[in-house]
Amino acid sequence: MTSSSREMRAMGSSRVASSSVKVGTCRLRFDSPRVMGIINVTPDSFSGDGLAGDTEAAVSRGKAMFLAGADIVDIGGESTRPGAEPVSVEAEARRTIGVVEALSAHRPGRISIDTYKPEVAEKALFAGASIINDVTGLRDPRMREIAAEHGASVVIMHMKGEPRTMQKSPRYKDVVSEVASFLQERVGAAEAAGISPGRIMVDPGIGFGKTTDHNTEIISRLAELKALGKPIVIGVSRKSFIGKMTGLPPEERLEGSLAAAVLAVRNGADIVRAHDVAETVRALRVAAPILRKERERGGI
Repeated sequence: MTSSSREMRAMGSSRVASSSVKVGTCRLRFDSPRVMGIINVTPDSFSGDGLAGDTEAAVSRGKAMFLAGADIVDIGGESTRPGAEPVSVEAEARRTIGVVEALSAHRPGRISIDTYKPEVAEKALFAGASIINDVTGLRDPRMREIAAEHGASVVIMHMKGEPRTMQKSPRYKDVVSEVASFLQERVGAAEAAGISPGRIMVDPGIGFGKTTDHNTEIISRLAELKALGKPIVIGVSRKSFIGKMTGLPPEERLEGSLAAAVLAVRNGADIVRAHDVAETVRALRVAAPILRKERERGGI
């Protein structure tokens, strides 16, 4: 075990992870796991569910996700799959803002914009979004400023490299401790910029610059990230590591996605990102009370 890993585990013994997060004007409590539905308004989504140019279909899907039990809906207009090429601010905004506006009117305070571009984030916040989900971990100082100015909630994610290159032989000495150190530093930068500590969530970035072994290691040791004192968001839905394990294409990875989601919640995840919202909500409704009993007995 590295010294950094020992420090994180020591922190975990004295620091309790947040039991809630402020989203918009609401407080989202984690007495049970929460679900964040994923809407990709892109032509090249890795999961095969992209809805580029079809605002009406995207809004309809978002409403269906809320009806199925989603607590948050996350809208993205640029694919971050391995090898993806970036798109312009104008193109990303054109894809997303109408969807954000319509769904924010339908469910105020529960819409997230998945972007690393400050200009898109600000447009989305003006359109009604209340969460910025940034795969670069708020590296851009302007993104931190915008989140603070608007009182937005944020998801700070870990990614090694960038989408175009992140899966080219990623290496770590200890993936969990390195991810934790990165997230700890970015949380500090976010709070220093004026983002409310109660509005910060973290995401270890499953599949973003990580091998199958790295991904399974993170899920199995997710509890160590509780030392950060922030709610943990996990995105395992239809990811390529599930495809490598099962030999199945994205549209046939439901069972693997549910298995990974339940295990992630068992190990500390608070919010699960999902393409298949209804199925994920049902699986977690069954798993949650069982896991609660296990925790009461001190088994987790």
